[in-house]
Amino acid sequence: MLTVVGCLVDTHDIRLVALAAGICALSALTTVCLVSHARRAVGWAQTGWLTVAAIAGGSGIWATHFIAMLAFAPGVPSGYDIVLTSLSLAIAVALVGSGLSFTVLVGGQAAAWTGGIILGLGIAAMHYTGMAAYDVAGHKAWDPAVVAVSLVLGSVLGGAALAAQVNARGVIRQLPAALLLLLAICSHHFTAMGAVTVTPDPTLAVSETAVPNAWLAVAVALASFAILLLAGAALALDVRDRRQSKLEAERLYSLANAAVEGLVVCTGDVVVSANRSFAKLVGLPQDTLAGTTLSAYLPGDTVRLALASRPERPVEAELGQADGTLVPVEIIMQPVDHAGRPHYAVAVRDLRARRQAESQIQFLAHHDALTGLANRASFGKRLEQEMRVAQGGGRKLAVLCLDLDRFKEVNDLFGHAAGDAMLESVARIVSGDLVPVVA
Repeated sequence: MLTVVGCLVDTHDIRLVALAAGICALSALTTVCLVSHARRAVGWAQTGWLTVAAIAGGSGIWATHFIAMLAFAPGVPSGYDIVLTSLSLAIAVALVGSGLSFTVLVGGQAAAWTGGIILGLGIAAMHYTGMAAYDVAGHKAWDPAVVAVSLVLGSVLGGAALAAQVNARGVIRQLPAALLLLLAICSHHFTAMGAVTVTPDPTLAVSETAVPNAWLAVAVALASFAILLLAGAALALDVRDRRQSKLEAERLYSLANAAVEGLVVCTGDVVVSANRSFAKLVGLPQDTLAGTTLSAYLPGDTVRLALASRPERPVEAELGQADGTLVPVEIIMQPVDHAGRPHYAVAVRDLRARRQAESQIQFLAHHDALTGLANRASFGKRLEQEMRVAQGGGRKLAVLCLDLDRFKEVNDLFGHAAGDAMLESVARIVSGDLVPVVA
């Protein structure tokens, strides 16, 4: 570590080092933002985002290295081989693109770590190719132990950067991933610079074809300008996407609240959001539902197992209200994608009105609508049943027949409303005073 610090303090222009760190930070943030867009895109759009991210990340690593190399002043003439310098840029873009593509296309934390390690190896390949392009009037010697440490730093921090970026959305949440990527690039570069020792040799001369520092500065300036453009584009797109996402979320929230049925979005057993109808159904304020568990309103494992085995098909259950009352409901579960992650939406329909209507229909099918007494079909069925029971048990059965004399005159003189009232009164008397007697 003292070797690295000594290299940084004694042989580098700190102002250019700070510039390199700034370019690296901008490039790292741009790269993770572009990767976030690539995760949400599909098809050729995803390929395009990954390509732009590879260019931003690769050119940022390359610009960081060569700005820092411009800051490196060992005190001897130096230049850069144009072929190896160009090759180092191509290597950086190719390996960074490979690591990012593997991370996005495969998905998951394991793929993020693997892609980050590929990215870290890309940093190392670019750096040591760039150092091979460094033509100096002297001899370069390497410390293998420090070289190994630089490889480990780049790979581990690169993997941690992409792993931290997996579920991050928005610039603020992606800052930790960008910081880790910045550390991966800078820690590798300056550790690797601490591994080299340049011994001046007056007998050696820099190749005439080597690119001088002034020309290299122009190339680095162009690369840095490209990074600035990509950073601005990525930031503008991120702001636009966040605005669109916010508008879409507000629109969906308004539509959900307008629904008559209760709607709940869950991840696992945890409620992420619920609409106004569901809050009214369970008897709780809407803003208190997020973070609660669905099992608190649908007690018992039977319902959840039925929903899991029969997605997108209605299941009848009982919904628990805040006061402990159970309400009959019909539930339909539908898998959905919410905030870029799999969730499921649960539609809850109140069955109380339907059950009441069904009960009323069932009653009217067997009873007279006016008096509430059994109708002819129900009476005939019950009489037949009682006769079979009496015959089978050797018992007697009596049937009492009542007739209302001059009922027609009541209707003719006082109207049908009075006749209906009279029938209702007789039905109440008969139902209240007469009981079946078995002789």
